[in-house]
Amino acid sequence: MIVQSLELKNYRNYQDIKMDFHPGTNLLYGDNAQGKTNALESIYLCATSKSHKGAKDKEIIRFGEEEAHIKLIVEKRGVPNRIDIHLKKNKTKGVAVNGSPIRKVTELFGILNVVFFAPEDLNIIKNSPAERRRFLDLELCQLDKIYAHNLVNYNKVIVQRNKLLKEMDGRAGWYETLDVWDEQMTSYGVPLIARRRAFVRELAGIVQEIHYSLSGGREQVEICYASNVSEEDFKKVLAKERGRDLKMRASLTGPHRDDIRFLINGVDVRHFGSQGQQRTAALSLKLAEIEIVKQRVKDSPILLLDDVLSELDGSRQNQLLQRISHIQTIMTGTGLDDFVEHCFHIDKTFHIENGNVVGGFNEQQQSGI
Repeated sequence: MIVQSLELKNYRNYQDIKMDFHPGTNLLYGDNAQGKTNALESIYLCATSKSHKGAKDKEIIRFGEEEAHIKLIVEKRGVPNRIDIHLKKNKTKGVAVNGSPIRKVTELFGILNVVFFAPEDLNIIKNSPAERRRFLDLELCQLDKIYAHNLVNYNKVIVQRNKLLKEMDGRAGWYETLDVWDEQMTSYGVPLIARRRAFVRELAGIVQEIHYSLSGGREQVEICYASNVSEEDFKKVLAKERGRDLKMRASLTGPHRDDIRFLINGVDVRHFGSQGQQRTAALSLKLAEIEIVKQRVKDSPILLLDDVLSELDGSRQNQLLQRISHIQTIMTGTGLDDFVEHCFHIDKTFHIENGNVVGGFNEQQQSGI
């Protein structure tokens, strides 16, 4: 899988730009706040329909403009596919694949598979459960359209159920309405739990092998799916805890409260691991994500690295670069010196300055890298 080109119009600080990428390693470099991450965000948006930052469409459109446009060409198994996304300030975004508009966002999933790795991902182990659930959801949505369908509908049900819980205040007839929402919660929630459990089980074996290698054979890592409720008990527990939900005016049972636990040599690394152990576990998780995509789609995903190398020590940098040498990588950094110093092979560079490509080179022009 190769991203051949990316065109942006009125996207954040980009007015009108086109980048043609190398099938190997591409580096976008320049000072901070020049637009490097924005380019990676646009590629991620073409894969998932969402910003990795959680930004709203209107926040992405260039200041003073009403619309933004992304055009991306991805080659998959030798066949080029074009993804067009129109972002509008006051309307739902428009998405087209090979010139044909799609009706549901889930139709976009799987056309372009990406793994996004940013410095904040190194904290995924120690941060809140919401971030680990987000990791599960974003990866599973790219790999499983049924999961994406269930997740979208489950989240809608949770919003409506919570709204009802907040507005009831003992009103006659409303209590029975919860039965309808509870039925839908379990209908969409049970397959979510089952799919997450299977995915974490699959992920665990790959992470274990990678982490063992990254730690020099000193650490064994385990990943456990910490579900808020089992598939079998969901409906029963939901009914049992209704009184608590009414009191707290929130839905406290279901996969929207799940987590993943990481154990290193039997110890919970989130609470008792060192920062180094937490970062190694996070790196293992992202590398395992690449392997799972490869196994599932029979192709390599696009790796988006947002200034991650600056956050890793030399050993982890080398481990990362060795494991991604066979897939297309689009990465950002503030300068070329670190790459030259460590003899990292870069096939093509783009010098980004204030939303423009002002320089760079390709592999034929390389000198010292």
